Amino acid sequence: MTQPLGARLAHVVRRLPLYALGAFVVATVLMSLLAWATYRTVGPTPGHEYLDGPGWLDAWFQGDSGWYHRIAEGGYSYTPGQQSSIAFFPTYPLLVSVVGALLGGDVSTAAGLVTLVCAAGVVVLFADWVRSRVRPRTACVAVALLLVYPYSFFLYGSGYGDASFLLTALGSFALLERRHYALAGLTGVLATAGRPVGIAVAVALVVRAVELTAQDRAARRDTEVRVGGTAAPGPPTGGPADAAAGERAGPVSWRELVGAVGLLRWRHAAVLVSVGGLVAWMVYLGVRFGDPLAFATVQGAPGWDQGGGPRTWFKVPFFGALYYRNWDDIVLVVPQALACLAAVLLVRTVWRRFGWGYAAYTVVSLAIPIIGTKDFMGTGRYVLAAYPVLAAAAVVLTDDRRPRWLAPVVLAALTVGLCIAALSYVNGVEVS
Repeated sequence: MTQPLGARLAHVVRRLPLYALGAFVVATVLMSLLAWATYRTVGPTPGHEYLDGPGWLDAWFQGDSGWYHRIAEGGYSYTPGQQSSIAFFPTYPLLVSVVGALLGGDVSTAAGLVTLVCAAGVVVLFADWVRSRVRPRTACVAVALLLVYPYSFFLYGSGYGDASFLLTALGSFALLERRHYALAGLTGVLATAGRPVGIAVAVALVVRAVELTAQDRAARRDTEVRVGGTAAPGPPTGGPADAAAGERAGPVSWRELVGAVGLLRWRHAAVLVSVGGLVAWMVYLGVRFGDPLAFATVQGAPGWDQGGGPRTWFKVPFFGALYYRNWDDIVLVVPQALACLAAVLLVRTVWRRFGWGYAAYTVVSLAIPIIGTKDFMGTGRYVLAAYPVLAAAAVVLTDDRRPRWLAPVVLAALTVGLCIAALSYVNGVEVS
């Protein structure tokens, strides 16, 4: 007898991390074949002629990959007023350097392999996170969105630090959900030393720790009312029942969140350790180069031109490109601006469905690149870092009030966008 669709989906969700990993492997093979076929035709882009690794990985070695390669091989350098390697945070290049040493000095291959391993962990942790918070169909769509989001090609072997950052962010929250406060803080150190938006992890860990305390207190109070007991709730099991309960519960109130601050203990304060990655990076820059904020200062160097001020805040170059119909720039930055707009519109859904902590993470993750870029260039990758918006998008797409064909159509359109973005990237186009 054929099982109903709901029962089949519930079965899939119980093993969703494993299925998601399998889907990632298939997607990696397909994307690598696409990149390799293109790379065989166009060859290395200027400046990357030294690549001698497998073609399916060298194809992904484009753009800022060269900066990470330089750091992994020779460390950091800084020349005030010029583009310098200190713009790139150290977690990813340090990992690449270690793996490169194990591979006999093949740093470019190490960069791709580190990305793939980290991305596999990202997919597994994201699937585990989402399956306990939304319905089975929504969870499956959320994983699919992660795999086919147009800027997710950075997860399929590129020499960029997006996958390693996402892994440390998801890992720190996964540990916090299980009340491993010290381990969550230590993992957060790698996140805050991984990218400028790592500070979002530190902020959100604090907010989420307070929120968990408020939820625990509310659960104990409900238990006492029902049965007169005092047992504290355990962490979620990650099943469909937890997802259904989470959808009904919603976020704690602002009053409950503030009231829980007084219940915090020293063990909760361990999440504050997460800011240590950024602090250590700033101390290093201050001691070696005399400027603890050099990673921000160098953004204004000629060629990057991402310095602060009204010109950047109000996106004068972006609107200038639109006004003067500079199509070469428009086709690159408008999709990223639209991705940012969609992410911002989904913040309320993130808060309503996943709570204050994940909303705080999303807001800070989006605010830093939106405010700090003059034309939205690079924000496509930063939306990927704000991973709760992908789950929120799945919630919207699978809402019972919307036709069931909507989610497959959107996923198909995004897949086309992913292939176009990947092909452009392999051809040396600065996609994001």
